[in-house]
Amino acid sequence: MEENAKKTVLIDLHYLPCTQFFSAVLEADALMLESHEHYIKQSYRNRCYLLGANQVEMLIVPVVDGNKKILVKDIRIDYQQRWYDNHWRTIRAAYGKSPFFEFFGDYFQNTIQKKPTFLWDLNFELLTICLKLLQINKTISLTENYEKQPDSSIYDLRGLITPKKASENAIPFHPVAYQQNFGSEFVPNLSVIDLLFCRGNQSLGILKKSARN
Repeated sequence: MEENAKKTVLIDLHYLPCTQFFSAVLEADALMLESHEHYIKQSYRNRCYLLGANQVEMLIVPVVDGNKKILVKDIRIDYQQRWYDNHWRTIRAAYGKSPFFEFFGDYFQNTIQKKPTFLWDLNFELLTICLKLLQINKTISLTENYEKQPDSSIYDLRGLITPKKASENAIPFHPVAYQQNFGSEFVPNLSVIDLLFCRGNQSLGILKKSARN
């Protein structure tokens, strides 16, 4: 984001967001979360990607009535499935031996296993943890209603960061490679926990370079 660019970013709330999410918002003064959109299936709102020993792993938080027209703040997590235990086992298997797992792991385990009722509450707490560990300080607000075209002072990134399509043309993002736990080739744009567990206090600098290259 250029020096004279809009300073408030409007964005949808994701589950353990990818590195592109943080690279896109880190230079804004304020972060506005879209809380009045309808829930969208097969998006980052309830999924993230990690690098396991044999492949990229997709973690999905199951939701109730995801096919219906429900506001994102009202979508409930489905606890008929013990997804939270599976997520934590997968995270631990992927990153348990990472340099920074012992420093950061408890933050994520405690939050995932709290079993909040709503997906929004889970995602919001995880976002605040990630921002804290990345040492990114933002004023966070929520939308009061849905506006298709927000004020021109707001940088609208809603729907631009998605697992379905590349959005580099809309958001400058050129991932900087870092040492990951597995594989000989770098896998870009995983959940930011991959970066945090592998690089720790170097994570913020890597995100900044990814935004500016």
